[in-house]
Amino acid sequence: MGIPSFGVGTFRLTGQSAIDSVRNALDVGYRAVDTAQIYGNEAEVGQAIAESGVPRSELFITTKIWTANYAKTKLVSSLRESLEKLRTDSVDLTLIHWPAPGNGVPLPQYMEALAEAKALGLTRQIGISNFNIALTQQAIAVVGKDEIATNQIELSPYLQSHKLTAYLKEQGIAVTSYMTLAYGKVLKDPVLTTIAEKHHATVAQVALAWALQLGYAVIPSSTKRENLSSNLLARDLKLDAQDMALIATLDRNGREVNPEGLAPDWD
Repeated sequence: MGIPSFGVGTFRLTGQSAIDSVRNALDVGYRAVDTAQIYGNEAEVGQAIAESGVPRSELFITTKIWTANYAKTKLVSSLRESLEKLRTDSVDLTLIHWPAPGNGVPLPQYMEALAEAKALGLTRQIGISNFNIALTQQAIAVVGKDEIATNQIELSPYLQSHKLTAYLKEQGIAVTSYMTLAYGKVLKDPVLTTIAEKHHATVAQVALAWALQLGYAVIPSSTKRENLSSNLLARDLKLDAQDMALIATLDRNGREVNPEGLAPDWD
């Protein structure tokens, strides 16, 4: 089935801004939308989708199970609540949001519950998010590598995670890059700016094109319609070998998101 290479993210968007962002994204051509239970915006995302007029069959909707719902008795029912908010009978992809090693729910239990959600038809595909190599191996041991559609991880020109991405590629697990612009930090980067000028592109387009050329899916977010449109053009930007080599030098382990108690020990 695979996952779309380009979607719109909704992290940190709530209320009307979430509705407007998703509606604008669908209007300018996005067909994949990424949300999560903890974002508190599933109902707004559902409203925007319903009001967009885009047929459900053309859309790819992803949500993520929050740590409070990992227990076998909670996961499926929490996903049913998410579906009600999203106004759909099923989502296309459901992820475990964080491995949360100190959460008290063993990994096999929540991976089995996630597989059960798929068996029940509540989600077409399942996957993981923010898992390191060891935890991905544990997840594979429970459900099999072919069942894990993606590992959604923070990646940007400043955080390239070579070991983890190489392992995922080896296993045939797709990589979804979030925070590809590093909270906007990469937008002022002189190397990326030079590459952008060379291609008559924006720096955001260059960073997104870099991720796409490495085979990653991307889910950038924006509240501005013009930025949503502009970001989509990254799909048509072809960086050359010299560009990619220059961007490779920017790696500095620049992690933006590393919540204590939720994040693993990174590779």
